[in-house]
Amino acid sequence: MFERFTRDARLAVIEAQLVARQSGSVEVGPADLLAGLVKTGLPLLTELGVDTGDLTAELERTRRRGGVSDADAEALTEFGIDVERIVERVEQTHGEGALAGRLGPAKRGHVPFTAQSKKTLELSLREAVKLGDKHLGQEHILLALAQQRGTDELLARRGADYVTLRRVVQQRKAG
Repeated sequence: MFERFTRDARLAVIEAQLVARQSGSVEVGPADLLAGLVKTGLPLLTELGVDTGDLTAELERTRRRGGVSDADAEALTEFGIDVERIVERVEQTHGEGALAGRLGPAKRGHVPFTAQSKKTLELSLREAVKLGDKHLGQEHILLALAQQRGTDELLARRGADYVTLRRVVQQRKAG
């Protein structure tokens, strides 16, 4: 499948692996794929006015909180649950990044993809086929991430939901 990836899409996947490894994660998840796309530069998000710095910061906060997004943390606050305070207490006891899945210093070698990340890459290929493209680019990975639980919400809150992304990709392709 990777032979169909554009250079930028390959770099984004490699960057996702680096993000996962540097964070001490044992697997590459969809959030890592999104972080990899953002780190390699994604003109499509910039075109939509998405603040990639803000997106990167939220990805980091979500990782630190063990997968609890800003929206989830806000919802829990309504029930009197202060997620940040809980994270701080856990980190005081178990060390920084305890909820992020950090298992000590970054490991060398292969970091496998989660089932959801594999599904994202499969959806990317389907998006490329649906659009009639012979290559698989960053835009196809982004379209797939806009359909995956967790990353879909992060993107949608910034005006980059699946329908909007698909429309922009089709417009770019048309001319």
